[in-house]
Amino acid sequence: MKKLRLPLLMLLAALVLTSCQDEKKTETAQEQNQDERVEEGVVESILTAEEQADMTPQGIIGRLKKGNENFVNNNLTQRDHSAQRRKAMIGQYPKAIVLSCVDSRVPVEDVFDLGIGDIFVARVAGNIENEDIVGSMEFATAVAGSKVVIVMGHTACGAVKSAIDQVDAKSMNMNSLADLLDEIQPAVEETELDGDRNSNNTEFTNKVIKTNAMRTVENIREASPTLAKMEDEGKIMIVSAVYDMESGVVDFHNN
Repeated sequence: MKKLRLPLLMLLAALVLTSCQDEKKTETAQEQNQDERVEEGVVESILTAEEQADMTPQGIIGRLKKGNENFVNNNLTQRDHSAQRRKAMIGQYPKAIVLSCVDSRVPVEDVFDLGIGDIFVARVAGNIENEDIVGSMEFATAVAGSKVVIVMGHTACGAVKSAIDQVDAKSMNMNSLADLLDEIQPAVEETELDGDRNSNNTEFTNKVIKTNAMRTVENIREASPTLAKMEDEGKIMIVSAVYDMESGVVDFHNN
């Protein structure tokens, strides 16, 4: 038995050495992966309170336009979402809040090349405002420090098309949808008509989509004295925009 002890100890030593070498290789591989991430420009950080405070509303809109340009050119920023998710647990300092339609073809964060913690997003069919959404905007700006409110419509909007065609949702037992379509009707009435009044008239439909977004901006100002005051003081901007689903371009309006 004594003769077996030395070979056994040597075997154990060899196993420990091999295990240490494997761990070193793993650590080295992880470090190389981290270096590659840095070299490839993968974003791991999120917006900080200091960065948010240093931004101006005009500067934020400029950044969003640049982000949209990246989206259109299929050049989205690479992000480490796992790292961003962990860092976002500390707090959030988004630069803007976007009110968009519920349409699944409008990926708001991607459209502006944004990641975790960059913006608030509210969604409702036809991107109309209501009390809850305006309250969310008040939280986003007055409480959480966002400096831009965007109402973003989009081309080929089903809700707007249904309003134009005067779809009778109540006859289908969809009373809430009927109420929603009624909210869009003023935009239909206010839009100058050239040609047939139906959703097949693409030019008219697109004009209604723009009018609807701009009306929502005015409704937000009327509904919230806080937001209106912050805008008057230059602390925030409230603007409308339309996303073109074919080109991917977001067209901002002067409200």
